[in-house]
Amino acid sequence: MTRFIFVTGGVVSSLGKGLASSALGSLLQARGYKVRLRKLDPYLNVDPGTMSPTQHGEVYVTDDGAETDLDLGHYERFTGVASRQSDNATSGRIYSSVISKERHGDYLGATVQVIPHITDAIKDFVCADLGDEDFCLCEIGGTVGDIESLPFLEAIRQLRNDLGAERCLFVHVTLLPYIKSAGELKTKPTQHSVKELLSVGIQPEILLCRADRTIPENERKKIALFCNIKPECVIEALDMDTIYAVPVKYHEQGLDEQVMRYFKLPSEPKPNLTPWKNIVQRIREPEGEVTIAIVGKYTSLLDSYKSLAEALTHGGVANNVRVNLKWLDSQVFENPETLHYLDDVDGILVPGGFGERGAEGKIRAVQVAREKKIPYFGICFGMQLAVIEAARNLAGIPDATSSEFGPSKSAVIGLMTEWIKGDKIEVRKSNGDLGGTMRLGAYPCHLVPGTKVHEIYGTDVIHERHRHRYEVNTTYRKVLEKAGVVFCGMSPDGQLPEMIERKDHPWFVGVQFHPELKSKPLDPHPLFRSFIEAAVKKSRLV
Repeated sequence: MTRFIFVTGGVVSSLGKGLASSALGSLLQARGYKVRLRKLDPYLNVDPGTMSPTQHGEVYVTDDGAETDLDLGHYERFTGVASRQSDNATSGRIYSSVISKERHGDYLGATVQVIPHITDAIKDFVCADLGDEDFCLCEIGGTVGDIESLPFLEAIRQLRNDLGAERCLFVHVTLLPYIKSAGELKTKPTQHSVKELLSVGIQPEILLCRADRTIPENERKKIALFCNIKPECVIEALDMDTIYAVPVKYHEQGLDEQVMRYFKLPSEPKPNLTPWKNIVQRIREPEGEVTIAIVGKYTSLLDSYKSLAEALTHGGVANNVRVNLKWLDSQVFENPETLHYLDDVDGILVPGGFGERGAEGKIRAVQVAREKKIPYFGICFGMQLAVIEAARNLAGIPDATSSEFGPSKSAVIGLMTEWIKGDKIEVRKSNGDLGGTMRLGAYPCHLVPGTKVHEIYGTDVIHERHRHRYEVNTTYRKVLEKAGVVFCGMSPDGQLPEMIERKDHPWFVGVQFHPELKSKPLDPHPLFRSFIEAAVKKSRLV
């Protein structure tokens, strides 16, 4: 029998509902329970796949090829439970499925309405694809009071009636702002947020109160009184210096204890949080530090590279060093006189991206890494541009480019029109839809024995997550190999280059997939572990 914990947010957005859900999930796991985490997003896009990274942040991709909200990355990093297509739904996806059923005649002539048809579809989503999970934590995106969130709130209100209060718990994340001129934390925004939630029929049992300082006991009692909950259910959620300290802090504040009490579950044994404490200690007390330059095009919103930044932190934890990130807009390097920005770094990483803007700056950064023997990590677009750089500067193809930038006679990077997924052939056209049409999800890759990446992984076959439309054109393979490009990882049929490296360089690796999506603090990804290790060696040589 699965119990449901619904996490809502009020007052303002970006309070950390996803992080709160993840931390609570990890605490329940540490108590021996099996968990699953889900996200309901109120926007009308079917998924975030066509949304700008500078508006929405990164698109997190699951093994089964879903393009999802970045909070699912937090879920996986904190719990290790692989997310699936069934763990993220948007208003667009819900409405699309209902309208499709209406067109098909599934409603037998009924007038299709938000209640019951949309709310029923939401409830079906929340309860679907569950097995023996003890808890399903479901985060409701947006902020209480937003008009687009109303169907989701109504659906979870109904679910509590359907399943019974003994199987449903409401957790509300809210804000206690500090007014400097008054010299105190203000509880009124929290009171109004809970009042808004009550107006749609939901009484939260636990409040997670975000604040930048300790909440006085009298303020806790005031919140409890006006929000109709017990004082011990007002949980202090302070700003932390690292997100990986949150599970330990929430446990100290009694969050998991209150969840156990609500569901009438035993409070003993206490969770073993030693692994999280060890990670926090390594982050706070490193033995050294390295600086990694991230040369990207979406640096105006760092959430565009959320999983990447966390994976680099994991690599630092594995090597017991602090990883300082130097975010650089790739367009800066279109002026060669700015390349000195890379003089003081211990590693250069060029992440994924789309479009021609900033590409030339990234290529120059690749050239600097190659020529100055700075550890280089190219991910997706970063691998493609490393191939273009080698083609231009080493293989005698000065006009080498990607067909993504327009028609060319020297497209060493080209659009994939078909590929194998499982036992089927996926086919795409250049003028087709953009949403959900890329090579998405986990695919196998065969590593070449004797290469650096084979040594790093320690296995012959790996499975990594993809999100791209373009691939290295194998027509140029021989000329690129003569230029020092080693094709060290290939698709099972040998047609798609998945990984490249250089033997004339201490650490130069490009990958077509996104390894950052599978890195976890308790299990750092091998490539990030090795990349930071190379950066440490470089820093000690300087």
